[in-house]
Amino acid sequence: MKRLTHLLLVVLTVGLLASACGDDDGLTLTLVTHDSFAVSDETLAAFTAETGVTVELLASGDAGQMVSEAILSAGNPLGDVLYGVDNTFLQRALDGGIFEAYDSPGLAVVPTEFQLDADHRVTPVVYGDVCVNYWIDALPDGVTPPTTLEDLTDPALAGELVVQSPESSSPGLAFLLATIAGTDDWEQYWADLAANDVEVTAGWEDAYYGSFVAGGGDRSLVVSYASSPPAEVIFADPPVDTPPTGLLLDSCYRQIEFAGVLAGTDQPDAARQLIDFLLTPTFQDDVPLNMFVFPVSDEATLPPAFVEHARLSDDPLILDPAEVEANRDEWTDRWVEIVLG
Repeated sequence: MKRLTHLLLVVLTVGLLASACGDDDGLTLTLVTHDSFAVSDETLAAFTAETGVTVELLASGDAGQMVSEAILSAGNPLGDVLYGVDNTFLQRALDGGIFEAYDSPGLAVVPTEFQLDADHRVTPVVYGDVCVNYWIDALPDGVTPPTTLEDLTDPALAGELVVQSPESSSPGLAFLLATIAGTDDWEQYWADLAANDVEVTAGWEDAYYGSFVAGGGDRSLVVSYASSPPAEVIFADPPVDTPPTGLLLDSCYRQIEFAGVLAGTDQPDAARQLIDFLLTPTFQDDVPLNMFVFPVSDEATLPPAFVEHARLSDDPLILDPAEVEANRDEWTDRWVEIVLG
């Protein structure tokens, strides 16, 4: 969830030794990622041991920055594989021609609902739901947990919700898209939220650890992730058995993150091997407790905290990537007029 420094080059020295089962051919791949990419050192070391290929990470800001830079360098890429473009920026990346097609055999264990690009220019790797979370014991006296988006405009919850700006925040944009997909009149909906004293922050950390109760704030509702309740258990001090937060499942917008071989790479075969590796149990099992999202593979094993405390929407809100790309700027500008004035 953390966003680190723009264009921070992180070199993982994972190519320590090629294992007996791999060939050390001395290749190094550059994996261009967003700043929230995180896996155990052992995971990429396993790829090196299997293939003899070392992986260097090039962190390139948030997903929007990363895609924009990849488009500017199309044909002369900054790396060999790009990981982390999500379905809100997918169409921009595809239109930018930054990927070459690769149909990974690993897709055999990935549900088709995640495979949004029929031409296989990108491969789904992880997914998660952005949902309104609430601190159970901090809701106003006599107020039951909200169950619908419309409940958030109830005067009984005035001054309780904090959201992120869709101009500067990925979950903020996801929640705006959730309201566009999930309400009859999203502009009136946001006018009602504004009248109900919704607070807007620049980013997730300002909202969750600033205004929300979790960080000492006074707001009982926040836009966060479906994986936030298990995180509240895993990082609790003192330990707790159940999360103090719940989810408004009616508000969940599904984000899917993809990886692709960058067109123009000098090492297409090794890049395809890395795409394959991202769908193996070694990588997929390592995802939940590092990036706090869900693996796309049917063969992945979730950690106990996710099994016990994570919930996903059975009917998540989602828009076609092409529709998002065609309207994102107009929707965001209109949101600014309505909410920020």
